Amino acid sequence: MKVANLKLPSTANLLTLSGIPVSVAVVLGMIAVFWFGFTDVVGPDQFAIKQIYVGTDRGVKSDVYGPGMHVVIPGYERLHRFPRDLQVMDFNSDELRYSGPVGADSRVAPALNIQTSDGYNVTVDISIMYRIADPYQVVTKVGFGRAYEDKVVLKRADTILRENLGRMIAEDFFNDRVRMKAAETVREKLAIDLKDWGIDVWAVLVRSYDYDRGFQEKIEAKKIQDQRKFKEQAETRKEKERGDMNEILAKLEANISVVKQEGNNKVRQIRADADRYYREKVAEGNKALELALADGAKWERQALEAAGASNVVGLEMAEAMEGVEVIVISTTGPNGANPLDLDSLLGGW
Repeated sequence: MKVANLKLPSTANLLTLSGIPVSVAVVLGMIAVFWFGFTDVVGPDQFAIKQIYVGTDRGVKSDVYGPGMHVVIPGYERLHRFPRDLQVMDFNSDELRYSGPVGADSRVAPALNIQTSDGYNVTVDISIMYRIADPYQVVTKVGFGRAYEDKVVLKRADTILRENLGRMIAEDFFNDRVRMKAAETVREKLAIDLKDWGIDVWAVLVRSYDYDRGFQEKIEAKKIQDQRKFKEQAETRKEKERGDMNEILAKLEANISVVKQEGNNKVRQIRADADRYYREKVAEGNKALELALADGAKWERQALEAAGASNVVGLEMAEAMEGVEVIVISTTGPNGANPLDLDSLLGGW
């Protein structure tokens, strides 16, 4: 079996084959060296301060370099970058235990144990939000890197927090207004203190707090006492409201009884008026009837007293005696009558 010999082309042949002149390759190489060796990049959330190492102009310069690419001569000068976004200093033991002391934009320290003015200990979790306003002051007064966190923010915040929160009594931490006012006081004093170091303080937040066992037992006992007091007040208020309700119900029942009585009185009055009206009308009817009967009797008597009335009487008596077969009358004595004497009979009527 035969193996063909392979002949590799030289470097010059490769440059010739690719069509790139040697001078262009050299220029590109120089650009690459300059790009990576003589420039430094400042990120969009950073700014930088330049330090010159040699020469009569050596030292830290006050010019602040913003985001972008800047020319830096190796061995002669250097850019020191600082964050320009919001930074957080957390006093929180739990975060320190699980995430460590340093983060991208945060620094975690143990929670503060504050001794209050009434002698109790309160463990407080606090967050301080700040930003670097003047990196030149930070470099010249503190140093490079993140030294400002421990040497300035952590140290000064610890002192001012203990000084101001220690003036509170333990119960003040329950009161939102008192607690927030104390945090704002800390922010104002810390802002004045850190301004000289080139740092602006934006907020101081008291996130949580825990009491020691002695005060916790005191609070629990007070809560039980307050609950009993509230219970007694609630029962007293309940009895008072029940008494007020019974009084209102009694008044309502009395008003209902009065209204019922008034209604019954009106019903009886209406019935009495109806009875009286009925009797009056019946009496008026009877009176009218009696008057009519009297007038009839009067007119009848007048008619009978008029001429020829005896004939009418006779006719009526004849009609009354119609059907009578035998009449026995006395013809002698003072009451005697002669039935055949019609004139005497008619004259009596």
